[in-house]
Amino acid sequence: MGTALVVEDSLTDIQVFSSCLRQGGIDVLIAQTGEEALAKITTHQPDIIVLDVILPGCSGFEVCRELKAQTETRDIPIVICSTKGGDMDKFWGMKQGADAYLAKPIDQEELVRTVKQLIKL
Repeated sequence: MGTALVVEDSLTDIQVFSSCLRQGGIDVLIAQTGEEALAKITTHQPDIIVLDVILPGCSGFEVCRELKAQTETRDIPIVICSTKGGDMDKFWGMKQGADAYLAKPIDQEELVRTVKQLIKL
């Protein structure tokens, strides 16, 4: 159906995101740092990326910017899911190239719906 790379350092959020995406029929890969995500993307090109902002090492904003700057990865949709849910945070996330921005705690149905719309399932 499609594969999502969940980039998240919180084990609780990894479980929540993975569970609701799998129930929606989407395969899930996991990375816990921005660097791990960038490495995984080169070997397993996902259909979509669900990305936290606050990560160890490089931030989700940095990962988003880097992916959108590269020809091979610029068309992969990115959904930022962050506790940083203010209007300015959302504005900044979209400026970095994100295709959607959801504030935590996320609405699981909204996450699945957003992911499916972006990968056109």
